[in-house]
Amino acid sequence: MRKKTFAAAALLAAAALTLSACGKEDDAGSPIAVVSGGSDASKVATVLDQPFDKPGLVLTDTRGKKYDLRKETKGHPTLVYFGYTHCPDVCPTTMSNLAVAMKALPKDQQDDLRVVFVTTDPGRDTPAELGKWLKGIDSRFIGLTGDFAKIQAGARSVGIAVEPTKKDKKGKLVSMHGTQVIAFSPKTDAGYVLYSENATVDDYTRDLPKLVEGAKP
Repeated sequence: MRKKTFAAAALLAAAALTLSACGKEDDAGSPIAVVSGGSDASKVATVLDQPFDKPGLVLTDTRGKKYDLRKETKGHPTLVYFGYTHCPDVCPTTMSNLAVAMKALPKDQQDDLRVVFVTTDPGRDTPAELGKWLKGIDSRFIGLTGDFAKIQAGARSVGIAVEPTKKDKKGKLVSMHGTQVIAFSPKTDAGYVLYSENATVDDYTRDLPKLVEGAKP
């Protein structure tokens, strides 16, 4: 079974235990922390029986302009991911998977879809840095940066845990964050599906046609 229904409240309760860091810390190659993905990381998509409200985030986009997430994405199918540009693995893989899957949609649906990347490392991810990084993946993706406390609170409101960037044992700066992609319906603007980092290009390619219509995948 690829998908399951799960209560939003339960995901919020589990968020603090489901952090993942992009990159490795020890020589054995084991992850820094448990990979997030709801109560069962083997499920690539979790359909929520109690959808999340879209975070009330007002941040700065890659042009240095104020971006109100709720206002700018209202009525559009929207995918939101919290990550950072210095991530060596999970973040670029996730965004690249979304970019490839998005290109399989008809042109009008591609234009309607909003993919939003919110940095968890605003100290290093300036608007210019975000813009440069996202341009290499898909220039239509929206990058947001700003006050860390606001970003952390916004992520927590949709069951995604984020912690301040800190040095690992080797002195490398890493960002601890949940690795879910959350899909918001164009009909209700509510977040009703969570995708784990295990989601592949094929998973997104199969589900995006439904997500852009606000239907359950």
